[in-house]
Amino acid sequence: MCPKNASYYGNRAATLMMLCRYRDALEDCQQAVRLDNTFIKGHLREGKCHLLLGNAMAASRCFQRVLELESDNSQAQQEVKNAESILEYERMAEIGFEKRDFRMVVFCMDRALDSASACHKFKILKAECLALLGRYPEAQSVASDILRMDSTNADALYVRGLCLYYEDCIDKAVQFFVQALRMAPDHDKARLACRNAKALKAKKEEGNKAFKEGNYEAACELYSEALTIDPNNIKTNAKLYCNRATVGSKYEEAVRDYEKVYQTEKTKEHKQLLKNSQLELKKSKRKDYYKILGVDKNATEEEIKKAYRKRALLHHPDRHSGASAEVQKEEEKKFKEVGEAFSVLSDAKKKSRYDTGQDLEDDGMNMGDFDANNIFKAFFGGPGGFSFEGNICSV
Repeated sequence: MCPKNASYYGNRAATLMMLCRYRDALEDCQQAVRLDNTFIKGHLREGKCHLLLGNAMAASRCFQRVLELESDNSQAQQEVKNAESILEYERMAEIGFEKRDFRMVVFCMDRALDSASACHKFKILKAECLALLGRYPEAQSVASDILRMDSTNADALYVRGLCLYYEDCIDKAVQFFVQALRMAPDHDKARLACRNAKALKAKKEEGNKAFKEGNYEAACELYSEALTIDPNNIKTNAKLYCNRATVGSKYEEAVRDYEKVYQTEKTKEHKQLLKNSQLELKKSKRKDYYKILGVDKNATEEEIKKAYRKRALLHHPDRHSGASAEVQKEEEKKFKEVGEAFSVLSDAKKKSRYDTGQDLEDDGMNMGDFDANNIFKAFFGGPGGFSFEGNICSV
């Protein structure tokens, strides 16, 4: 009857807000202030809707407009502070997530949600961090609440999948990741998680198959490869460690059995069987230098050098100087292992001893005192041969 009356839109917005239909209310508020840009209640309600939905920047603009019209408006003054607080909590949460300080992110999102209770983005970030902290029931609850309101929310589907993935329900997790990707094909986190889940399942099943067939060396290698896929999946990795330990015990059982056989009947054949089992046990416990460099066992000298160049630059401590202490420690460990691998595989004599399972210490190589920087400097020709600037390496 009166489509040009700003107050009517404002009043309907107020009732929609009472019904928690903030997006519908926002449309009415925006129509109200389009009809009357001096309508203070319209600007206040629009700002409040933006704030509840988590858009602090837009909310702040609305409240600033109110203060332009009425400089002593106490509600607008308070809401401006609320909007500024949300922006600060968002900033802190972003830093916390980058540092993997998930408890800090949960704290910040809880504080932000005090003023932005209808913001799905904040709830999802909180849920994701709860999942990464192992607090799966809480994360599931938040994600499920959102899915009840919006069954197509890709972020919520991803979080549901993440919880299942970390609880070792791989097949169900993949279903949620696939569904999330249907809703949002560019969802990078869901894509990565789906790939990891499928790879983890496949590698574990390959290891189980090799174990059942009695191919313990292959099983041990497959379980080890599976353990590198996602260090954060504690439950699945715990099972993998158990499986690998079982494989290791099979080597040890074989050694004990052949020792008994040899003690009973000391023939050349039994002696050789004992020696072979001891060799396999030793090989099962050592580092796989071929895997560390990412080369085949038949790799040429040039391929080994190329692989070392790539891995050494990737894990060099200087490249990760700005990372967290935890990341730096892990990269230093990988850098040392890459140096170890190259020093062995690039030396024909050491490589031969390694391939036949012999002790490298007998060749005068003490891995405990090994200095990977010496290998790196020798390979790149000493000072000036390489540089790391802004985390970009150049040779």
